[in-house]
Amino acid sequence: MNKSFAHLFLEGSKYQNMGKTDQQLGTPAPPLETPCDGKRIALPSPPSDMGRQALVEVVHQRRSVRRYADRPLTTQELSYLLDMTQGVQTQSERHTLRTVPSAGARHAFDTYLFIRSIEGLSPGLYRYIALEHALVFINHNDALFNRLEQACLGQKMVSRAAVTFVWVADMHRMAYRYGERGMRYLHLDAGHACQNLYLAAETIATGTCAVAAFDDDAMNALLDLNVATHFAIYVAPVGKKA
Repeated sequence: MNKSFAHLFLEGSKYQNMGKTDQQLGTPAPPLETPCDGKRIALPSPPSDMGRQALVEVVHQRRSVRRYADRPLTTQELSYLLDMTQGVQTQSERHTLRTVPSAGARHAFDTYLFIRSIEGLSPGLYRYIALEHALVFINHNDALFNRLEQACLGQKMVSRAAVTFVWVADMHRMAYRYGERGMRYLHLDAGHACQNLYLAAETIATGTCAVAAFDDDAMNALLDLNVATHFAIYVAPVGKKA
């Protein structure tokens, strides 16, 4: 019986099949964040009283939300959600500690944002620069949100949300330490980030819905990614609850 691709992946990413990693070979480490040119748009610090709610209530109330009110989020609310999902707490030359767990503190994600309705920000595609807690405007055109919806297989919620998060995996940033096994950890880490988004969104009367059903090629092309090194791994629209 021929093994499925899933079985081959699991077999190939076992520890005994990994071989030497770049870290073990003494190769210079990749940057802590994928370089990004462009003017920085500073984000405000999240208000200290935002998200103050008992954890047990938040966990029990959390649901996937697919319909959103036509009301914008504030930049403070966006800042809060970004801080809760990829916020940098401490930084050294080799790693960062953030508000979410990550294998080996690799934090091998870049956060892209399709912003439709955030007070003070023009609609368009942005990237979050976690090390600076700032945004970089990437582009905007009339077809942007239609293409996003098509890439998500016609799920209209992604084009009607105030903002849609797309986490992009940097393969080398994770593989540097874990080799082929790092591909497993990328998918686990994406779940950590998205769960934090669910819980943080609940505390400010917004909702989200994790989306894994998307056309990989279309999404990667929309983000203009170098697919040899980066790929879209998870999507999550966010908006005020209807």
